[in-house]
Amino acid sequence: MTSESNTLTASHIERQNVLNNPFAVQKLQEHLGLQGITWQGEPVFLKQQVAALLDVDARTINRYLASHEDELTRNGYLVLRGKNLRDFKLLTELNDMNVPQKTQAVGIFRFRTVLNLAMLLTDSERARAIRSKILDIVIETIAAKAGGATKYINQRDADYLPAAFQEENYRKQFTDAVGKHIAAPNWKYGKYTNLVYEGIFRENAQEYRNILKLAANDKVRDTLYAEVLDLVASFEAGLAYELEQRAKELGRPLSIGEADRLFQTYTEHPQYAPLINQARTKMASRDLCFRDALHHKLEAYIQSVPEADFERFLGEKSKDLQERIAENLDVFKRLKDR
Repeated sequence: MTSESNTLTASHIERQNVLNNPFAVQKLQEHLGLQGITWQGEPVFLKQQVAALLDVDARTINRYLASHEDELTRNGYLVLRGKNLRDFKLLTELNDMNVPQKTQAVGIFRFRTVLNLAMLLTDSERARAIRSKILDIVIETIAAKAGGATKYINQRDADYLPAAFQEENYRKQFTDAVGKHIAAPNWKYGKYTNLVYEGIFRENAQEYRNILKLAANDKVRDTLYAEVLDLVASFEAGLAYELEQRAKELGRPLSIGEADRLFQTYTEHPQYAPLINQARTKMASRDLCFRDALHHKLEAYIQSVPEADFERFLGEKSKDLQERIAENLDVFKRLKDR
């Protein structure tokens, strides 16, 4: 989440990242304390209520409904007709609200829709104040749920440990193949590791470290999401095999030029395109949302983070890595003893 509140008015991805975060939305609902009409178990608001809350007139609300209809509908705006409208009219009467009996349709705004409008409105001081609070609460919520730091938020995922364990095994196969089948000094390990990174997410290790502001003793792979680790493992296993086969064909280790060409051909193979696109999308989108880290070379892949990812990394099933290791200690011991 960026620290600039005006980014919310300009970026639908930033807005959706707020609205897809159930923990932040709940905190915002508690903080703002907006009193609506309870409809189907949640508070909803009429247009005149929203206009008053955001200190604009109804025509302004209509204008944004017209210009951002799909986004607002996706985030809870609903037009009631028929039986739903009749039931709602009865409810408004009980709440001393006036919906004319001859009205054929009424638009209602869920709390998420009100937040959505507050993030869109550029001509409302009240909306600007809400945006500022949104940013504070989102940052506080992510930090609190992640245990105070987001550098290793990837490790809170239940899929992280199996992915990391698998990748470590394939990593050894890869380094063994590079050592045995490429005729070059020891700097080759860093060079061809970087080629793997560049093939997957267009950044070498140092560029990635700079973007995430990693310390000298931080390991890049400790910060990668499970899906990215899976793809790295797949690349390394495949490249190890290709290096071995090519060396057998030649009857000797590969030269630097031959190894470079093999890596380029491998990373450009169309079979990997869907997996690479998925890994780039997840890494770029999650890092922007959870770590406030922008991968400039992957900006085209950034999307809003789905609600399931907030549950995955911040919800009840997410856990600190040490907790997961303790829970799976017997499993790791059995694997080690094989």
